[in-house]
Amino acid sequence: MKIKKTAIALITTISLCTGQLLAQTSNYSELIAKSADKIEQKVIAWRHDIHQNPELGNREFRTAELVAKHLQSLGIETQTKVGITGVVGILKGDKPGPVIALRADMDALPVEEINDLPFASKVKTIYEGKETSVMHACGHDAHVAILMGVAEVLAGMKKDLKGTVKFIFQPAEEGAPKGEEGGAELMVKEGVLENPKVDVIFGLHVDSAIEVDKISYRPAGFLAGAADFKITVIGKPSHGADPWFSVDPIFVSAQIITSLQQIVSRNVNITENAAVVTIGSIHGGNRNNIIPAQVEMLGTVRTLSNDDKTLVYNRVKQIAEKTAEAAGAEAIVELPYTGYSPVTFNNVALTNAVLPSLQKSAGIDNVLLVPAITGAEDFSFFSEKIPGFYFMIGGMAKGKDPKLVGPHHTPEFIIEDTAFKLGVITFCNLVFDYKDLDEK
Repeated sequence: MKIKKTAIALITTISLCTGQLLAQTSNYSELIAKSADKIEQKVIAWRHDIHQNPELGNREFRTAELVAKHLQSLGIETQTKVGITGVVGILKGDKPGPVIALRADMDALPVEEINDLPFASKVKTIYEGKETSVMHACGHDAHVAILMGVAEVLAGMKKDLKGTVKFIFQPAEEGAPKGEEGGAELMVKEGVLENPKVDVIFGLHVDSAIEVDKISYRPAGFLAGAADFKITVIGKPSHGADPWFSVDPIFVSAQIITSLQQIVSRNVNITENAAVVTIGSIHGGNRNNIIPAQVEMLGTVRTLSNDDKTLVYNRVKQIAEKTAEAAGAEAIVELPYTGYSPVTFNNVALTNAVLPSLQKSAGIDNVLLVPAITGAEDFSFFSEKIPGFYFMIGGMAKGKDPKLVGPHHTPEFIIEDTAFKLGVITFCNLVFDYKDLDEK
């Protein structure tokens, strides 16, 4: 994870010397809670509408229009078509202070929903040249609705707001279509953290396996850095009845897949960090009695530190190439293949500083320190540039078994409407509790 040392030094020094949180009167939190109560049904309605009308990455046209109209109706300066379909709102408080960014992702997934909901998605579109169903199977619809609610609450508190809030509605978190740029990386490239320059950024994600009214977090590496990879094994074709005339790329691929598993079990120090090496796709041949010329494999690597990233990348390449060479074949390793997301890193000083704000929002017993997650998030492109903090809010009905709920990225994914109010309250409290880093 690349974090600028100067940024870490700055935030650590200020945190230790002066503290990160403004001692606000309880009136701000009380007003935020009351305002969140008033707009809760609005937020739920927005989420239902977005869920019923999902759009894939870089194609969030309807969602972006809904967001832009809402921000404009609140008198918030609004920029559209940022990072292709992204929307950015800028709310300037009546008092001087920092520039705080809040981020929500907008895109859905090529998944067919099977939930029996009155607002279930029936949308179909073209994805990679084929017709596919579309579903908000990760909760991005909720993220958008929550941030729309936050914008409304904070716009109503503009006279008490210290500094500026930048609302970032981001497309293509799940990845841009082939041949396109997108997501947080493109928004950063286009200057979303500038004009005005952002001091700190906060992001949240709803979690279908955590009970509603709870928050989970972790300092330092919270979500893994992720890269996809492609291994092409080139052999020599032959009739299936004469394997001795071949260099069988299927057999070699099987050996590579088996050997790749030793990276996590034998090379990574799993007492320090988790790591994942997964092959998710393998293609080769088209007939039972023909040994093909080559096999293609697609996979993913997940790591939680730069050292582990380097180690795992090198070992994937070494194992694939040397295993193939030993069999008389050739392996071409492309890692990363189409893209990479850095570790989602929560600045440690910032995390410690905002913890009281989380506890105020959800209650001390409802704020959970959790292990790192091997899922990935392109929020990391923001937090590698400036201090950032990313957290989870619960979306599971109370009393349910988290092992039995619909997981993220599946047709069964489901979250409770009662989850969203906590997201609104927490984002708003973070804005009011955060202390200007530049204040002297």
